[in-house]
Amino acid sequence: MKKQILLLLVSLVSVYAWAQTIKSKDLPAVKRTAMARIDKQYDTYKQAALNIWKYSEVGYKEYKSTAQLQELLTKNGFTVEAGVAGIPTAFVASYGTGKPVIGILAEFDALPGLSQEAVPEKKADPSRAAGHACGHHLFGVASVAAAIELKETMMQTGLKGTIKVYGTPAEEGGAGKVYMVREKLFDGVDIVMHWHPGSRNAANPSTSLANVSAKFRFHGTSAHAAGAPERGRSALDAVEAMNHMVNMMREHIPSDTRIHYIITAGGEAPNVVPDYAEVYYYARHPKRDVLAGIFERIKKIADAAAMGTETRVEYEIIGGVYDLLPNEPLARLMHANLTTVGGVAYTPDELEFGRKIQQSLIGSSPALSNASVVEPFKVDAQGSGGSTDVGDVSYVVPTVGLVTATWVPGVPAHSWQAVACGGVDIGIKGMMVAAKTLALTGIDLLNDGTQIQKAKEDYQKRIGPDFKYSALIGDRKPALDYRDK
Repeated sequence: MKKQILLLLVSLVSVYAWAQTIKSKDLPAVKRTAMARIDKQYDTYKQAALNIWKYSEVGYKEYKSTAQLQELLTKNGFTVEAGVAGIPTAFVASYGTGKPVIGILAEFDALPGLSQEAVPEKKADPSRAAGHACGHHLFGVASVAAAIELKETMMQTGLKGTIKVYGTPAEEGGAGKVYMVREKLFDGVDIVMHWHPGSRNAANPSTSLANVSAKFRFHGTSAHAAGAPERGRSALDAVEAMNHMVNMMREHIPSDTRIHYIITAGGEAPNVVPDYAEVYYYARHPKRDVLAGIFERIKKIADAAAMGTETRVEYEIIGGVYDLLPNEPLARLMHANLTTVGGVAYTPDELEFGRKIQQSLIGSSPALSNASVVEPFKVDAQGSGGSTDVGDVSYVVPTVGLVTATWVPGVPAHSWQAVACGGVDIGIKGMMVAAKTLALTGIDLLNDGTQIQKAKEDYQKRIGPDFKYSALIGDRKPALDYRDK
């Protein structure tokens, strides 16, 4: 009890120590100035985003992309520490000193196999084997833009604190942030902000699915498939047996579970019994303890498949992420700032681009005008159904995020349509909405320590008094080769 009282007193002292330099009547003017400064850099940020869009570098291979962001930050007075947490493309960039410490996440990895030109019909770019179908080229640049604006506002107003930009590689299955959390790079941070590209504008306290991913590798015995099939033991048979049993298991697991897989290796020639095959699995569930039990069953199925085909199996955990912990006070604050910024307005040419994009979609599409609308605040908002390594961050620091309309309304993530929208001003405009919203929210947090105190109270209530963070990936090193074939 004494320890809790002491911690509360320390927290309150910290709150009062943060000088509220901006008077309430001046705050709207400061925010208008901040938005105007970001708008003046439209061409700079657009070019940076389109450069990363063209690079289309997959997880842990984002050397040009991370260099682009680090260069922007360095030119604007940030000190950059590169190669953190044993990841060559990860970085932490810092400006300022003392409390509060505001972290901003920046992603920049692309997805394999989604090459696409910036046109409203499916047309792969032969120069690229990947594409930014989740908009992380926009994600990273908007976060950097917001951080730079917060630095400018601090210089102009005298607000005190520290801004940290976390360059986080390999969100798409590589769990880059998990290694950064595990290395305690978020220790001492008061609040973390993030955002994500999407087809709407919202800042609700939503959650996400916990996720474990693994590669199962089967080893058999090769032989002539026609001349001596009895001498072979097919690793591919084992993969197919595993997949079949997992698919039968779907009837007997919670309905909100998600399991996906791809066969990444299955032999080289039909007339050779494959002595090696590999299958790459994702398993997801809203609760990580339930997910743990489901994954144990998947491992048992792999063992059974190996036993039944007289092969040998081994598996490697590639990634594992927590569900996203919402924070209602922070979400309300960010929603207010998103409402101030507003949504995305399309030009006539962009409307035509959008109509053509929507014609390629399966099912009905929302009105294009929805891109200009900020959705009403919802306390019990559901997540996208996906997973993110931001979840791990949210369990060690109070975290808040938003989504903005960087894609035409109705466009799903991980599609060629998302890649196309991200390569034109439709995507850039949504990126600028995110940059402004992050910056305005950061100004509020720097200016008013009570906002941070409310966020910390909500965070503590959700995690409980006995929570101790433990990474789902265990003590493995970063899977820097997980995109290698």
